[in-house]
Amino acid sequence: MSTSPLPREIHRATLLLPCDGTSDALLAVRHAVDAFRLGDVLMIHLLNVQPPFSAYVARHIDRELRADFHRARADEALTEARQLLDDSGVPYRVHSEVGDRARCIAHAARRLRCDRIVVGTARKSALVRAVGNSLTSQLLESSPVPVEVVGGAPAGALERVGIPAGVGAGVAWLLVGGT
Repeated sequence: MSTSPLPREIHRATLLLPCDGTSDALLAVRHAVDAFRLGDVLMIHLLNVQPPFSAYVARHIDRELRADFHRARADEALTEARQLLDDSGVPYRVHSEVGDRARCIAHAARRLRCDRIVVGTARKSALVRAVGNSLTSQLLESSPVPVEVVGGAPAGALERVGIPAGVGAGVAWLLVGGT
């Protein structure tokens, strides 16, 4: 008499999708929709983080007016992502915050008990990411949960060649002529 094994419990993930409305961010949304269709995703938290106003500007603009501005910008940035999720029948919640993007995303992942963060990014060289202090690099260092990176289109020629060449020229100048 043989016994069949018990079915393995499938863990359906809760994802945090930081979205600024760019094509790279929307690539991550499409990736999450595909994962939902495969049965791998239970819920998506769509997050937009707006940069704060400088202290000088904040002093001269009413708090409610600043909040309305940030809310309108977040709504605009999330419009296409929300449409993609609505059209696909994916359950999601919308969140918006004001502050440092990496810190806000990491904090939201913890607070919302997300299983992972999914970000879309352009394909860039490691040097460009290091020099540019990219959001992806910051999240990989500070996130309390795994970060899944969905690569977009390759970086343009300027980013692939121009920026590293510029950095190299700057270092050479410092070593040779900058003394």
